[in-house]
Amino acid sequence: MSDQPVGGGPIHITLEAGPRLTRPVPPEVTEALLSAQITATAGERSGFQLAFDLTKQGALSRQLLPEGFFDPKTRVILSVSVKGTAWVLLDGLIVRQEVGASNQPGHSTLTLTGEDLTLLMDLEERTDRYPNLRPSGRVARILSRYADYGIEPHVFQEKIEQPPHERLRVDYQSGTDLSYVNELARANGYTFYLEPGPRPGRSVAVWGPEARLGQRQHALNVNMDVNSTVDQLTFAYDGTAREEPQARVQDPATRDSRLLPQPDIGPLRPPLGLRATPALKRRTLSGTAKRESGQAQAELLARAALSADAISGSGSLDVNRHGYILRPRELVGVRGAGVTYDGDYFVKSVTHNIRPGSYQQNFTLSREGLIARSDTVRP
Repeated sequence: MSDQPVGGGPIHITLEAGPRLTRPVPPEVTEALLSAQITATAGERSGFQLAFDLTKQGALSRQLLPEGFFDPKTRVILSVSVKGTAWVLLDGLIVRQEVGASNQPGHSTLTLTGEDLTLLMDLEERTDRYPNLRPSGRVARILSRYADYGIEPHVFQEKIEQPPHERLRVDYQSGTDLSYVNELARANGYTFYLEPGPRPGRSVAVWGPEARLGQRQHALNVNMDVNSTVDQLTFAYDGTAREEPQARVQDPATRDSRLLPQPDIGPLRPPLGLRATPALKRRTLSGTAKRESGQAQAELLARAALSADAISGSGSLDVNRHGYILRPRELVGVRGAGVTYDGDYFVKSVTHNIRPGSYQQNFTLSREGLIARSDTVRP
């Protein structure tokens, strides 16, 4: 995605809709848009809500709504254009429509609620078998079913090798594609999500570790007078969040069991804080003794990594004031919060709130330790 600064310029919204292939909506629809709220969270399905002015004699109420233009499963793509550069914020499906009729002129509204294209993967349950396919291979095969929607798979190989042995076991899917892909992601400490764009009608399906390496976004400044770019920012340290999981594996020949050593979560969670938070809880994973060693090690690593983020932050910003659109599932630096909480964070979620003349973002951050690892962040 482009790193174009927003500056003080206007932000234009482009809407497309259609059953599968979309096209620009009639001008009356864009003109009637009152607000758009889009939420994107790491490891979860993105959602949206669009509100329209439903005037009595308007095209929406007289023609488009009765003809099914806004019916559930209609695909909607929303892009914002900043200084000529378009950013796709949403590519999803309508799941619900609500009409609020009012006696006061200009107060009747149509509200559309929807979810991103992973909804397609959650509509039909199926039973399938995957002989001689490792987890990443199974995910790639499942995602190939949705290429007609412009979904491009980006699948990482699992960190701990789990070579398939058809003579010993065959892995089965029972349930929806989405539930099975998420189950495989959790078992390996990965996340699964769709990233809309970079062009309308295209999406990237990411199955892999959270992106905690690489270039940071422009810093969030707080408590810095005129240089502050964030309206508010709150941090919390939850001492009970982090766990030390334990797992045993059994030798099928001797029936002897042994405790697996604690894994290094660095490959999944490169440290962002200088002082790691301790694990106050100790959990024993059930059922690992009957699994192959690779599967048990992967589950142990996944549980240790997923519970590591004891530090969280939340706040809000005005995009025009900040100067950039904050992107979820990437890294960003924080300045002005003090020695303990300054430094780099993973952007866990972002909610875009767009109204005429206003573009606000609410966001949450996370990391596994206190104190910045570097004296500087990207300004």
